[in-house]
Amino acid sequence: MIVDKIALTLAIIGGLNWGSIGIFRFDLVAFLFGGSDSAISRVIYTLVGLAAIWCISLLFRGHDMVEDHT
Repeated sequence: MIVDKIALTLAIIGGLNWGSIGIFRFDLVAFLFGGSDSAISRVIYTLVGLAAIWCISLLFRGHDMVEDHT
């Protein structure tokens, strides 16, 4: 499902950004979009958070609901 892939991509981006903050004390999103208080950064942080919430649903789906493209 395309929404799942988008959510996973955003969650991965968020995870990499948090890893960057934890290891290097460098917030890539804030750097790219004018600081953590800028409107664009806040939108990205919000989308990443919503994507993470969506990804929780992936944990509880049955295997038969997952698309298989083999």
